[in-house]
Amino acid sequence: MARLKSSRRRFLQDSVLSLGALAVSGCDRLSGSPSFRRLLDSADALTMRGQRLLIGGQALAREFTAADISPAFRANGTSMPADEAYQRLLQDRFADWRLQVDGEVERPASYSLAELQRLPSRTQITRHDCVEGWSAIARWQGVPAVPAAPGRGAQARGALRRVPLRRHLRRHAHKGGDERAGRYYESIDLIDAFHPQTILAYSLNGGPLPVENGAPLRLRVERQLGYKQAKYLMRVEITSRLDLIGEGRGGFWEDRGYEWYAGI
Repeated sequence: MARLKSSRRRFLQDSVLSLGALAVSGCDRLSGSPSFRRLLDSADALTMRGQRLLIGGQALAREFTAADISPAFRANGTSMPADEAYQRLLQDRFADWRLQVDGEVERPASYSLAELQRLPSRTQITRHDCVEGWSAIARWQGVPAVPAAPGRGAQARGALRRVPLRRHLRRHAHKGGDERAGRYYESIDLIDAFHPQTILAYSLNGGPLPVENGAPLRLRVERQLGYKQAKYLMRVEITSRLDLIGEGRGGFWEDRGYEWYAGI
């Protein structure tokens, strides 16, 4: 059974990587075509349904041992936000940083880094798979994503389709050469938000999360590709609407043609 799940996972990963390669291959004319975008959307939905049918909504991504940890964890994308507000937070070692939790919740809240670190945490050694073709194994520690965002009860939360995790910290970003990356955001649905390996990580390989890897906090969604793992988190918003955010496709890169569901 373990071998069968591994084979299924590898098949799904190859499928997603192939679709991702198509999206980033520079086919701007195609990606701007409504019919082509509908084709990508249908493939996205098929990937999500196929993965959840084969391995289930709560199946764990493979976890490794300390001996498997990669010598270094590559810093991808922005490695030092140039935003003045972030620089001030960094100078004070994030003493004044707070994670805002709001949206469709009973009680909006905010958490300091110290408060998050006092909450029950999870430590996991997992493999990060980037759509660019590289991977690395690392130890992450953080708090579960959902307990940090209380909703309107299980019934109301179950009715929501997607849980955007938005980073509102304005910063310079060189992804795609687009300055709008200062409002980078990502989203996941409730199945992945409640997954036990979906955490808000503040530690990498036993130490504080480095700046180049997203300090002070980054999202880890271990069953999805690397571009879903938003860095430099400042806000978690619970919402049932994505069409009012960005260009309405659920993420910065999704607005530029990537799949919303990047399952592996």
